[in-house]
Amino acid sequence: MSGIMGIYYLDRRPIERQDLARMVDILEHRGADGADIWINESVGFGHRMLWTTPESLLEKLPSVNQTGDLVITCDARIDNRDELICALQFDNCPPEKIADSQIILAAYDKWGEQCPEHLLGDFAFAIWNGRKQSLFCARDHMGVKPLYYYYQAAKIFAFASEIKALLCLQEIPRLLNKVKVGDYLAAILDDKSNTFYQDIFRLPPGCCMVLSAKGMQIRSYWSLDPSRELELGSDEEYAEALREIFAEAVRCRLRSAFPIGSHLSGGLDSSSVTCMARQVLMEGGISRPLHTFSNIFDIITECDERPFIEAVLAQGSMIPHYVHADQQGPLSNLEQIFRYHDEAIPAPTHFLLWGLNHAARTEGVRVVLDGLDGDNTISHGDGYLTELVRKGQWAEFAKEVGDLYKLGLSPSHYLRQHGLTYLEELARGWKWVDFVRETNHLLKHFNVSRQQLFLQHGLKPLLPQSVLSAWQVLRGRKQSLNGRHLIIKRSFAKQIALNKRIQALTGFQSSQPLTEREQHWRGLTSGVLTLGLEVSDHYAAAFSLEPRHPFMDKRLIEFCLSLPPEQKLNQGWSRFVMRRAMTNVLPEQVQWRRGKSDMSSSFVHGLLVHNRKLVDEVMQNDLHGIAEYINTKYLRKIYKELISVSEIKPPESLIDVSLWQVAMFTLWLQHSQLKQ
Repeated sequence: MSGIMGIYYLDRRPIERQDLARMVDILEHRGADGADIWINESVGFGHRMLWTTPESLLEKLPSVNQTGDLVITCDARIDNRDELICALQFDNCPPEKIADSQIILAAYDKWGEQCPEHLLGDFAFAIWNGRKQSLFCARDHMGVKPLYYYYQAAKIFAFASEIKALLCLQEIPRLLNKVKVGDYLAAILDDKSNTFYQDIFRLPPGCCMVLSAKGMQIRSYWSLDPSRELELGSDEEYAEALREIFAEAVRCRLRSAFPIGSHLSGGLDSSSVTCMARQVLMEGGISRPLHTFSNIFDIITECDERPFIEAVLAQGSMIPHYVHADQQGPLSNLEQIFRYHDEAIPAPTHFLLWGLNHAARTEGVRVVLDGLDGDNTISHGDGYLTELVRKGQWAEFAKEVGDLYKLGLSPSHYLRQHGLTYLEELARGWKWVDFVRETNHLLKHFNVSRQQLFLQHGLKPLLPQSVLSAWQVLRGRKQSLNGRHLIIKRSFAKQIALNKRIQALTGFQSSQPLTEREQHWRGLTSGVLTLGLEVSDHYAAAFSLEPRHPFMDKRLIEFCLSLPPEQKLNQGWSRFVMRRAMTNVLPEQVQWRRGKSDMSSSFVHGLLVHNRKLVDEVMQNDLHGIAEYINTKYLRKIYKELISVSEIKPPESLIDVSLWQVAMFTLWLQHSQLKQ
């Protein structure tokens, strides 16, 4: 974890040192171990240093190569160091004295703009090429390291690890991006480049850019290949291969000169990371213990995972630390959080991460591992059920659904989601021969009415939506409406063409994935994942920590996507291959646990108990500031309904989350003081 920033005046104006100095100073929290500035006429770089790896202790950034024509500033951890050191011929230089920034700069010198294709790890960097008079920037494959930028053609390009550094420059306006407001309120998070600030963007994951007097070019240097399928000889071979890759992903992220911590929730993902880290440290003869940080719940006991956490800790060689998570809420500590996070926060349970990082900082930890999005990387394998249905393999589909039922899950849910939706698709396509054939196969394995199948999933999908809505009203049923969209003011939605934007960003998701691999690919390339990584980065930087995510390892992601679907869902067990791979690593109690605790109760408790006064204040006095965007009458109505319930329960719809979202946006907008 470090902080980078830079300015390139395309109109050849000289850099004012105080401008870069302000950018460096405002990102002090990203690195208190050193700061420096490099300026050459109309180009300037800055850097904040946080030591984490042994090599970083000798690193000085920005750095200039021996010939003086290449300069780099970066926030990076490179994992294939040995391979690159050999390929780049660092003669007579001990590897432990070669910084990651030197490797990146040498890679650029050798491979030019193709250099990111040769790098493994987490990185965001900028290189000034004095020979070509051009600036090259790149961001890692999954977007672990953030990179924000502002560009005004023929005038200025500026970049930084955080938006607040860009706002130090007078040329950059503090204007609200209303399109992003619509995205946020509608929970459309698929845009990987826009921000809440007009004309300030994120470089998307797996992308690089070139800046010169001729203009700016952005291209993707890497993308996930959904067509590749791995073929091995047995379940054991798949499990062993996954174990080796996962162990390497963890091993790379244990490179540290300081104490290491791990977020331990008790779930399969965080427990796998923690137990594998413990094992790698022990096998490497490293006596340093692993610190674990866990949220516990004394009040909202249904969220408490202590039995599983304690099963992991019983393996030994770990120092546990606990955070009483039900003493905070999703709107707690916002004044402090907004000092570090520059946008309205998209994740309702973000406060759980904030508390863990605060505890890690207290213990002197600088590197924190976690299991972020491990279930997405491995995949639960639900798409396999769709694949079986589409192949006409109803017997195998029924067997898997039966196994899921044995483990406590409803067969009707899976039949409706994967089987009946396929029948509806056939009906809409007027493929009645296929519809009848698949219905006959289905009836051999499920006790449902043929007549109901024909009426509900054959004829009904062909009726216009207006007819269906009228029929519901005649039968006394309330129409099903999206709470999020009702909260958004219609005039505002029209102003930003929100419906067209939703269709453009999520239209491909409206159709059911044809295969498990397609569904898996959609999850791994989602903009939600990018936002989650950025929140993780900012929340760690606030405490001078570096977050490391083994499940975001490029090699691991490519491997998991290539797995056959039956390795992901098998005998009713989701993430089947991961469970097998963790034999003798995880305690069996965790390895074969079903699901994990739902944090919804903690969210609602925090909102209505710890944050109740703040929410009341927003609802009663502050909504005028966002009346342009929100249907305030409807919002107050659903808030009254929520607080009238005497017993706090998990949200049964998106309404509770929408209320929080509006409150979060209102409070952030007040703090940011952006021009609307």
